Amino acid sequence: MKKTLLSMFMLVLAITLVISGCSGKNTESSNNAQGNGSSGAESTKPVEVSVFAVQESGIDIPTNKFTKFLEEKFNIKFNWQINPSDGAKEKRQISLASGDYPEAYLLTAYIDEFSQADVLKYGQQGVLIPLNDLIDKYGPNIKKAMEESPEMKALYTAPDGNIYGLGAYTECFHCSYPNKMWVNTDWLQKLNLEEPKTTEEFKAMLQAFKTKDPNGNGKADEVPLSGSTEDFGVRIVPYLMNAFVYDDDRNYLNMENGKVVSAAIKPEWKEGLAYIKSLYDEGLIDPGAFTQNAEAYKKIGENADAEILGAGAGMHPAIFVNIDPGNTRSAHYNPLAPLSGPGGASFATHDAGGVTSGAKFVITNKASEEVQVALIKAIDYMYTPEGQTNAGTGMKGIDWTDPEPGDKALGEGVTPMVKTIQMKEGEAPHNAGWSGMGHFYMPKEYRDTWVQGEDIYASDGYERRLYNATLLYQGHEPKEIFPIWSIWIDPSEIDEASMLQTNLKNYIEQSQLQFITGNKDLNKDWDAYVQGLKDLKLDRYLEILQKAYDQSAK
Repeated sequence: MKKTLLSMFMLVLAITLVISGCSGKNTESSNNAQGNGSSGAESTKPVEVSVFAVQESGIDIPTNKFTKFLEEKFNIKFNWQINPSDGAKEKRQISLASGDYPEAYLLTAYIDEFSQADVLKYGQQGVLIPLNDLIDKYGPNIKKAMEESPEMKALYTAPDGNIYGLGAYTECFHCSYPNKMWVNTDWLQKLNLEEPKTTEEFKAMLQAFKTKDPNGNGKADEVPLSGSTEDFGVRIVPYLMNAFVYDDDRNYLNMENGKVVSAAIKPEWKEGLAYIKSLYDEGLIDPGAFTQNAEAYKKIGENADAEILGAGAGMHPAIFVNIDPGNTRSAHYNPLAPLSGPGGASFATHDAGGVTSGAKFVITNKASEEVQVALIKAIDYMYTPEGQTNAGTGMKGIDWTDPEPGDKALGEGVTPMVKTIQMKEGEAPHNAGWSGMGHFYMPKEYRDTWVQGEDIYASDGYERRLYNATLLYQGHEPKEIFPIWSIWIDPSEIDEASMLQTNLKNYIEQSQLQFITGNKDLNKDWDAYVQGLKDLKLDRYLEILQKAYDQSAK
């Protein structure tokens, strides 16, 4: 399942990184330039560095062209400890627990990274060294990035003032509104239906999809609504629940006048569950949406015999339908704006997108001063537009090039800076970049400068399609959102908070499913459900989060 999810996400990254462009400054330096990070003038012998890394599909890190470029540019010899994506987190934890760990960890945030709890724990134990002085002396581009994006510096600065690691700062607009709904507008036209704006209109649309044979094959084989259980906005409940109460699709937290509260005990939550149950009871929701992985979900969207999917939940449609050249269904699925519920609520789940609060790069206490300096210089290069593009997308001339006259950037009125070189059908992977392992600094200004095609249904216009779709959701987030991705919990309470978070999340999601499927009765069992949350110390969990929030707001 993880491999399927990863390959799916890598597909979107390959396309999504069409937005991962230059910050509009310089991409002119030659790939052969020996920047001020090179230590070649000081020593002919490369600095050997042991690094724990995760190997992604289509990439061979030791022979990778960007790896070789970085080694030559900074006179480094990487000794890689390569790990597959499956089990990467467990192997990282084992390596740390054993004491036999490398001089650095270079991870991919969407596969595994050090959480804030990890960063504090290992930083205060002395396993991870503070990077502050190294950045001051040898990381001018990291310093500049933190000045340009002060919220990034705040994310990575621990309460004790130390920066123990660097994360992925990727301001992905479409990722920051993950819970979208994509509706088969071809079916709407065939059935002469308007796009639904309310929960009742949405229900009526699904009923029409189920009973009026929109695919025209004479069979009742349509799946009105489906989704999946993984990340990337594929869970169907949040989009629907947001018409009743704000659903963050993670920890079910709301903010009210500066106070963190649970959405999952509110009367509106119960109303939302009742609505979703009504859809389920009529057979309008694919039962598999609550259990299936990404591969099973896509089999519905790409059903061989006939087009059968009416509406699909997802951050982007490539999750459940092919968008490759020659596809026949992709253009049928278009975004549906947030629905309005009976009480007037019309929210959209909103978070920090690709901005992560943990650390994907750390240096351990095994590293000598020479190794520390070499590492920070190499990472610093990836905070330049050219370095970030070479690292994340692939080397210039292989995976990207300069724009041509007439090319248009993703951002409105923005000068295009980088143009991807499309892979040819059947072409072997270029193995010229690190993909997610190279993601460090991709602010909106950088991503907006990437060239995007005008045809939103073509491969080279996919990111524009997602950008335009997200505009429908922008502004539907609550005025107050609990920023769980950016708060630092007191080290003495981290383990307790983590345990409470896991127990509460599991209980809410299990009960949610039981209420929807009828295994629990919303009228008879609601009070017991609320008591169950209290028994799991919901109040204590909120108390810890409130304390962390209040501290971060100072």
